[in-house]
Amino acid sequence: MRRHYAVTLQQASEEAPKLAQLMELARDSSARLGAIRTLVPAALHGSLQAGPIDGANWCLIVPNNAAAAKLRQLIPALLAHLRSQGWDVNTIRIRIKER
Repeated sequence: MRRHYAVTLQQASEEAPKLAQLMELARDSSARLGAIRTLVPAALHGSLQAGPIDGANWCLIVPNNAAAAKLRQLIPALLAHLRSQGWDVNTIRIRIKER
């Protein structure tokens, strides 16, 4: 059915289960980022982005190799913290943002 009027994203997600699922994953990824922010150096806060969730795997997006190297050192602490908060995370992947 085709509409000729605008709908909000929330209205669209209520009518499309796949879109609702994607929105929930995006919210969950953002919440995870918020949960680990205190463990990440303040200099990285502005450049760190929440990435996709794939089952028990989560991705963090960083701007450069230096940031990626620092986060890789923190992965064990980040995983432990997320698990203590109730998230089922086995792996955190670090991806460098393409320009």
